[in-house]
Amino acid sequence: MCNSLKVRWTINPRTAPQPWIACSGCGCPKPFKSSGKIRLNANGKKLDAWLVYKCVDCDKTWNRTLFERQTIRDLDPLVLEALQGNDSDWIRAREFDLDALRRKTQRIDEFADADVEKEMLSEPDRWTMLEIDLAVTLPFNVRLDRLLASELNVSRSRLQALHEDAKLRVHTDRADAMRRRIKNGSCIVIDLSDEADRHLIWKAAVLGKEIG
Repeated sequence: MCNSLKVRWTINPRTAPQPWIACSGCGCPKPFKSSGKIRLNANGKKLDAWLVYKCVDCDKTWNRTLFERQTIRDLDPLVLEALQGNDSDWIRAREFDLDALRRKTQRIDEFADADVEKEMLSEPDRWTMLEIDLAVTLPFNVRLDRLLASELNVSRSRLQALHEDAKLRVHTDRADAMRRRIKNGSCIVIDLSDEADRHLIWKAAVLGKEIG
């Protein structure tokens, strides 16, 4: 759209999910927080790897199995390097792997705090539409309406009214898109041609802030 102000929001969650595990120190299930550290054990040509977690109350450790008895020569060299060097980006991806965590526990605490990096892609002189592309680096449990309300400084009820009037569209076109958690690659288009505070929304759309 030639009359669209286009921005990209990159969402970087700050707090990793915390699985609830039976804690031998507390004597009951407790949330465990990742230490960001990998534990390795080599047995001949086989390798075991764990991500070390700690109870948030007593610091008792839990070793979350990443793999066991893996033949070293079959490992991707980049993965082996990440394991041996406690690569923070590689570990962070494991911390946010909800499918893997759900195989270990039925309860996982997720958090809604994140850094939002905003980048201007194009700004026509007489724009009337706001187009927001979302880049969600890791799974993040925040509803779309909450994100937009926080980052644009408008109420959820106003966003809902725009959505109902077809002035706010989400690329999925799902009726409940505003109530669902945000996803990477989502595109939101808002018609602001009749909004008196369009330039205040512009300021919010292009200036970064933290949420949560």
